[in-house]
Amino acid sequence: MLESLHVKNLALIDEAEVEFKKGLNILTGETGAGKSIIIGSVNLALGAKADKDYIRTGAEYALIELVFSLNEEQKKRIEELEFPIEDDTLILQRKLMQGRSICRVNGESVSMGQLRQLSGVLLDMCGQHEHQQLLGKEKPAQLLDAFAGKKLAELKDNLKKSYREYRQLQKELSENAMDEQTRKREMDLLSFEVNEIEEAALIPEEEEELEKSYRKMSSARQLQETAGLVYGITGYEEDGSAGELIGRAARELKNVIMLDEEAGILADQLLEIDNLLNDFNRSMADYQESLTFDEEEYARIRDRLDLINHLKGKYGQTVEGVLQELEEKKKRLMQLSDYEEYYRQLSGKLAEEKEKLLQYCKAVSEIRKAEAEELSKKLAEAMRDLNFLNVDFAVTVISDEEYLSEQGYDRTEFLISTNPGEAKKPLSQVASGGELSRIMLAFKSVFADTEETPTLVFDEIDAGISGKTAWKVSEKLGQLSREHQIICITHLPQIAAMEDVHFLIEKQIEGERTVTRIRELKEEESAMELARLLGGGEVTEAVMTNAREMKQMALKSKN
Repeated sequence: MLESLHVKNLALIDEAEVEFKKGLNILTGETGAGKSIIIGSVNLALGAKADKDYIRTGAEYALIELVFSLNEEQKKRIEELEFPIEDDTLILQRKLMQGRSICRVNGESVSMGQLRQLSGVLLDMCGQHEHQQLLGKEKPAQLLDAFAGKKLAELKDNLKKSYREYRQLQKELSENAMDEQTRKREMDLLSFEVNEIEEAALIPEEEEELEKSYRKMSSARQLQETAGLVYGITGYEEDGSAGELIGRAARELKNVIMLDEEAGILADQLLEIDNLLNDFNRSMADYQESLTFDEEEYARIRDRLDLINHLKGKYGQTVEGVLQELEEKKKRLMQLSDYEEYYRQLSGKLAEEKEKLLQYCKAVSEIRKAEAEELSKKLAEAMRDLNFLNVDFAVTVISDEEYLSEQGYDRTEFLISTNPGEAKKPLSQVASGGELSRIMLAFKSVFADTEETPTLVFDEIDAGISGKTAWKVSEKLGQLSREHQIICITHLPQIAAMEDVHFLIEKQIEGERTVTRIRELKEEESAMELARLLGGGEVTEAVMTNAREMKQMALKSKN
């Protein structure tokens, strides 16, 4: 559930802290006091698009922070999204600055997209936009399948896999439909390409060795010159060479070793150097011999590398890729050689897969139709609870192979009639804005047991209603709040009376600045606010009595 909301420097709010409770959290206030800012700040914290005008005039940034306590199902889903969780708590923070924002989850920076992923896990926002979604073409099917739940889950997975296999076979069959002339032309090209690759007799490991030899041979002349120079410098044949000079030095030391014992030690060291130099000189001679340059071998290696690069450019980025392409082309050539048999087998596979797909569609459709009847009954009952007294509501499922997709072949639609004798029509043609908000509430009450998000936020739930209908909506919210945390903005006293906790949003002048404040009301203060809503601003004793009676009626309804 949403434990708290902290807002700083957002629009008219300089700083506000709200600690929400379980049950029904009611927010009321004068028109223009800033009720929409509170809901807007929650949306912003969950990744909604921000406007630079949201930042309070004179401030460098705006800050919104939400603290959620998580149930086991939420923790599981959030861990699957790889977000950090500490002590069953999730803290979302968003800092708005000019032109950019910083988002954090439990202190770790996240992207806006990652933040939005959390929205559906943490709370369900039920505003005007969400009401309109009920009218979307895809929404009825989504809601019906959600109502069916596990009864459909495995079947739908199998259906989706079967449909994708079916579409792949369709594509393959379409791509391989050809006349004799086209088949012969493709076979000729494939034969040429197969021969071209096979004649090259490629070996996966040879390219690296060839390149190494090519680089060595390309540099052979420079290597030969350098090797000859080093051999001469370190040899014994040229005057002034290292070997000749060390030999002379050794002879000089040999003449004096009888005069000083240390001279003998130095002579031995020099002899070791002479031996090492001699070994090095022989190795250099061997290296020089290995640098023989063979013009024909050089040309052979160069041409071989050119061929390999040509084939790589034409058939694959690596030798392995070229060889893999060779196998694909040989396989395709074999298919075309016996084209009629290949095409017959492919057509057979497609027919088999379509039959299997239609069986899945049929099984899914049967479950949907059975669940649609049950959902229709429950929704109609929930709507009657919300003062749609003569409602006739149906979830219709029409099966048609022309609409075959990975979801099946069903079209789902919501039909409604709110007046006796009137035929049911699509929801989009009948429902007004106020009716849509109540219908959405009916859906929420029906789905309460399966709803995975424990917090529901209602904005504009009271649009276009009053009197008895308002009481019905209030009672339904009270019922929902037994299983869910509800946060609801309202201007109707009937709904406000059902509160478990009541917050007042006020606009005040402090100094020369306008600020929005929000505070939790005590019992008598809540009655005063109800009286204000009832009396249109003038609170008389009679109005206060009425307000207290409403609260008693609401309490009785909840119990």
